[in-house]
Amino acid sequence: MREPHPRRAAITGIGLVAPNGTSAETFWKSTREGISVLDRITREGCGHLPLRVAGEVRDFDPPSVVEERYLVQTDRFTHFAMAAADQALDDAGLDRAGTDAAPFSVGVVTAAGSGGGEFGQRELQQLWDKGSRYVGPYQSIAWFYAASTGQISIRRGFKGPCGVVAADEAGGLDALAHAARAVRRGTDVIVAGATEAPLAPYSMVCQLGYEELSAVEDPDRAYRPFTATACGFVPAEGGAMLVVEEETSARGRGASVRATLAGHASTFTGASRWEQSREGLAQAIRGALDEADCAPEDIDVVFADALGVPEADRAEALAIADALGAHGRRVPVTAPKTAIGRSYSAAPVLDVAAAVLALEHGLIPPTPNVFDPCHDLDLVTSRARAAELRTALVLSRGLMGSNSALVLRLGAGEAS
Repeated sequence: MREPHPRRAAITGIGLVAPNGTSAETFWKSTREGISVLDRITREGCGHLPLRVAGEVRDFDPPSVVEERYLVQTDRFTHFAMAAADQALDDAGLDRAGTDAAPFSVGVVTAAGSGGGEFGQRELQQLWDKGSRYVGPYQSIAWFYAASTGQISIRRGFKGPCGVVAADEAGGLDALAHAARAVRRGTDVIVAGATEAPLAPYSMVCQLGYEELSAVEDPDRAYRPFTATACGFVPAEGGAMLVVEEETSARGRGASVRATLAGHASTFTGASRWEQSREGLAQAIRGALDEADCAPEDIDVVFADALGVPEADRAEALAIADALGAHGRRVPVTAPKTAIGRSYSAAPVLDVAAAVLALEHGLIPPTPNVFDPCHDLDLVTSRARAAELRTALVLSRGLMGSNSALVLRLGAGEAS
């Protein structure tokens, strides 16, 4: 008896809100050109804080993309998520009418680290200034890291399997892995990704305990991973949502398969133990390659975690060499996030979006602001590099010790 064809998880839609663009088109144009948008923080109430540089989303108008009844219930990070989800569903050709027909076949999975800090701060200020009667009922849910999953599913009427990943910065990749597994097990469509809004004063104060944050005030020098002058990372807001669906079904409805989620693995090595992250990240890479049935030499480009801490950068470079062998010293490596900052759980999802676009265009985006890499890596700097790309490896680590790796393969486009 013939075995049934395995279900494969495909990316058919991309939506994002990032410091360098509020659509996939504007994001990719800026990313491929290596335009850095890191700048001094302008958010109200942040001027006196020692953290001076970040990647802010400045060209985003929530009322223009989110209905008023949802705006009053939600924080900025959820506004990003709802806007990005709309873009991704439109990109995939799944409008409301198409998903209403089978609401239990569509689910949502997100990851978040900081939650709704801005909303929470505003309500707490009301409490302190005016009293408990002035605190709105939505304070109980808007700050919660699960808010985006809940609000996207409610707003769109999605009743399929939903979830939230709390796994440090690497949770963004883990959310996509959960989406892929759900699709392989029978769900038709999962809207998956991560968004963050950690630049409100309360949220920023909470971050000041991270030793890995950059305190440099010059935006051009604040975030330079894999260099002798690496001094930490720059935080950012924004994120991306992707539509993940079963490949055969997607092709059957005439959708364009942009890439497939071929393999994923994760490990845990402990908070800020960067030397130990070498072994953990290498093991995650091997696991992702194994699930993807992919040889090390099949990897055409690596999108690095690029923390910007000397010990962490060295550990990552060694992990790539450990897992990919001699190929690890030849494969092109890039970290386009140096143009926009690290948006915590959303950072690797933005990297996945960039990787899919790189595969489609045969172009490896550069690593802005980095000119003198000091590790044994073929780091793409200065300008984009044309290449024949079929398979990409995306890496992520969290400050609390999570390590994740994801293998992407180029899709074959639309069904014939």
